[in-house]
Amino acid sequence: MTRGRLVELEAVVAVARRRSFRAAAVEVGLSTTALSQTIAELEARLGVRLFNRTTRSVSPTEAGDQFVAEVAPALSTIRNAMDGVNIHRSTPSGMLRLNSAVGAARRILRPIVFEYLNRYPQMSVDLVTEDKLIDIVRDGFDAGFRLADQVPGDMIAIPLGSNERLILVGAPSYLDGREPPKNPADLVRHDCIRMRLSGGAIYRWELERGGEEVSVDVSGRIILDEATLIRESVLAGYGLAYVSEWEVAEDIRAGRLIQVMEDWTPPFSGLSLYYPGRRHVPAGLRAFIGLIQERRSKAAG
Repeated sequence: MTRGRLVELEAVVAVARRRSFRAAAVEVGLSTTALSQTIAELEARLGVRLFNRTTRSVSPTEAGDQFVAEVAPALSTIRNAMDGVNIHRSTPSGMLRLNSAVGAARRILRPIVFEYLNRYPQMSVDLVTEDKLIDIVRDGFDAGFRLADQVPGDMIAIPLGSNERLILVGAPSYLDGREPPKNPADLVRHDCIRMRLSGGAIYRWELERGGEEVSVDVSGRIILDEATLIRESVLAGYGLAYVSEWEVAEDIRAGRLIQVMEDWTPPFSGLSLYYPGRRHVPAGLRAFIGLIQERRSKAAG
């Protein structure tokens, strides 16, 4: 098979997976125009339409679904064969595709992803952020980052090495003249910055002390769905917030925020890199795993 024909197949699978010509073009390394032309030429040669296209969406036809179902495993076999050869290279090359929640991506970008790119100049990284859990195999990712208890049981997980913690904080301007809460019952007397989950539900603050677990449906004038917006709102004095300790650690050190009810917010298992078990782990992913393990060893030592 010529390289051109292989790109055609990769393009079809990418469009079917991404449901977007633009996103698929980035994945396969073509311009959107070139990718659209590539697929149109393949459809013309096959004599069948593979995708239904509108100005707002793209979706496989019945023939397209059948074609992708048969082609995708073959492409996976080819990629695994190429990865198996790549193991003999002294320096890995290619694209590493990662999926992560937005907050996790902020945590790993500078210390891990940037270091990886500096160390392996022939590698590229495609980091896609979304808060809903996905099937990384089905959606074409090499690996993902999630909290340890969110990693699917059939995946190999490598902890990044540190626990996570949600904490309660408020700005001095908000707490001035108010009695800080000491237990969950006190929260009813406070404005709280509420968080909407990706599924649409409002998060009930989950607190724990000495084995006692409490879920509190707090009240407040602001509902947000993104951590940086919640941080801005608590800094502005609009109420208490229940946020990742990592997000506000510098604000606490600088006195911009004050932590309350510390005994009600115990730590829990932190982020893990996870990936499917394969006969051949791609060289680029293997190098990425090695970097994480190296960081864990340094932190432990």
